[in-house]
Amino acid sequence: MAMQEFFSVLLPDVKRELRRGIIECSKRGLLHSTKWLAEMHHGLNDVHIDNETDEDRTFNECQLEGIAPSEYSDYFLAKSYYDVREYDRAAHAVRNCESSVPRFLHFYSTYMAREKRRLDSTTDQANLHEPNQMRDLADLLATLRMEYGKSRLDGYGIYLYGVVLKALNLNQAAEQMLVQAIRLVPMLWSAYLELSPLIMEKKKLLSLQLGGHWMRHFFMAHTYLELYLNDDGLKIYEDLQASGFSKNIYLIAQMALVYHNKRDVDKAIELYQALLESDPYRLDNVDTYSNLLFVKEMKTEMAQLAHKAVSINKYRPETCCVIGNYYSIRCDHQVAISYFQRALKLNPKYLAAWTLMGHEFMELKNTNAAIQSYRKAVEVNKRDYRAWYGLGQAYEIIKMHYYSLYYFKIAHQLRPYDSRMLVALGETYEKLDKCENAVKCYWKAIDVGDIEGIAMYKLANLHEKLGDHETAVHCYIMYCEDERAATDKQSLYQGFITLANYYEKKCEYERAAYYAYKCLDSDDRKTEAKALLKTIDWKRNAEGQKKAKTSTTVANAETSSEDEMEWELQDVRVRVPITSIATTTTSTTAAAAGSTSNSSLISLRPGRNLLEGMRRSQASRTSLTAAASSTTTTSATAVTPSTEEAPGATSGTTNPPEQPPSDDNSSMEISSVSID
Repeated sequence: MAMQEFFSVLLPDVKRELRRGIIECSKRGLLHSTKWLAEMHHGLNDVHIDNETDEDRTFNECQLEGIAPSEYSDYFLAKSYYDVREYDRAAHAVRNCESSVPRFLHFYSTYMAREKRRLDSTTDQANLHEPNQMRDLADLLATLRMEYGKSRLDGYGIYLYGVVLKALNLNQAAEQMLVQAIRLVPMLWSAYLELSPLIMEKKKLLSLQLGGHWMRHFFMAHTYLELYLNDDGLKIYEDLQASGFSKNIYLIAQMALVYHNKRDVDKAIELYQALLESDPYRLDNVDTYSNLLFVKEMKTEMAQLAHKAVSINKYRPETCCVIGNYYSIRCDHQVAISYFQRALKLNPKYLAAWTLMGHEFMELKNTNAAIQSYRKAVEVNKRDYRAWYGLGQAYEIIKMHYYSLYYFKIAHQLRPYDSRMLVALGETYEKLDKCENAVKCYWKAIDVGDIEGIAMYKLANLHEKLGDHETAVHCYIMYCEDERAATDKQSLYQGFITLANYYEKKCEYERAAYYAYKCLDSDDRKTEAKALLKTIDWKRNAEGQKKAKTSTTVANAETSSEDEMEWELQDVRVRVPITSIATTTTSTTAAAAGSTSNSSLISLRPGRNLLEGMRRSQASRTSLTAAASSTTTTSATAVTPSTEEAPGATSGTTNPPEQPPSDDNSSMEISSVSID
């Protein structure tokens, strides 16, 4: 249902209108419109028209419509001159005719004669709008204005009036005339093509009052492509294909151009190859196909295409452009320039040749010649963003950054969602020390989809220059996350080495080593990465040794504390005088309760360690039993009851041995018992 609303005309009626349009345009010498309508008609071969005989009779009658019988001979003579490009003779042959078709042929032949003289005298260094040629067109303009004032111009004559107004840069009046011509003659495709460059924005396109004819769909899609609104144009072309124009060559070529603008190179090449298979001798748009092969660096296919184009027609501007691209990819830029100049000699308004020649001059570092070429491209079509972008690059090279900023801004206005324009603006703002604007441009380039994959790197580099290292590191991390998306490998390695140095200073050696190892694949960064890895290893080892030393000290302190405490206690006990033993034994309970040194020793030593210490000294005690029997008996008798009465004694203590040591070791034995 939606498709029927989009295209509500029956295909047999469309085919009838196409036939009639072919006849009317052919009579008047409008060759490009005739060719386009014929291709459209051929795409509807499967559509059958009822009563073909009656239709043929009607079309035969149309061939002489608009021509007075008395002017047949003058018209046929003028038309034959026109067909062989003898425009002055054609205009002279019908100068006195009054009927509409011969009268239009007179004006149009006059215009074509002016254009032919201008093309013949125009060189690649001349201005496209020469004053003498403008004066010639001014005379023709005065004649057409007078005819229009007398209402003697039909739709085709009004179309020619609009073309002349446009050539003289009277664009507002030209737009009005072309819209009027389209409403009167909706099948005149040339009127749509002349009107399209005058539409600078989508809002204006939608406001045009073109009528409800089905041809407006083709015009809308074409203008969307001119405005680089590729998705809108692609949608219309897909709808037209679904409406019955699927076999139309023009639609296939336009869809290939859409994918070319969307940078879907593989899909565009696929469509162009299918187009050449169905129409192998077609040269229209072959220059765009050559550009795609150039991008993919398909040198063999470019050579084959160039040979084929030369065999078809070596004097077509498209052929010269294809050969120029072939020599350009071989880095023979001077020969490439010569072929682009040949194309411009054949057609000075050939936009692609002006732009590509500017690129070649840039390769040769001839900035002035490149600027001239780009300016000519802008004269031909002010919407050519490549020419504006080229001008910005040229002025950037000669360090005229404010000029460069101006041209980059125009390119961005024409391609608002192209990240390349935004990155170029950001770089220019950065050079002008307008860092805040540069940051905005880089972020927007990331938001719209960074084609070249360098916006995040530029942003990180800018933050690093501004001293905002944390933000710079964050940007570098995001940039380095997807290594495959990064087109500039040197920038990628710069990001790796920056992150490695950052984490090395932060003592995060694992992450630092991770990024440093990635730089080993770069010849420029390999030496620096190796040095950094050595530094990281040295710091790791030093830190490991320090930790190991610290842990060893702590471990030794923990394992030796018990034994050291025991020997300290034994040393203290040995130093007790022998003469004080009796006093100590008679007041064991009081000493155990009130002695500060002994209580502190008890608090420091758990009962288990005391038992171990007693077991260790058991052997020494038993060996001295016989030598100290008399003295130890008295001491043991005095000590035993005090031990039982000690309030500080615990259930885990052990009674003294039955055979106490001699007098020489009595202090150690008594001290041990008293502590217990």
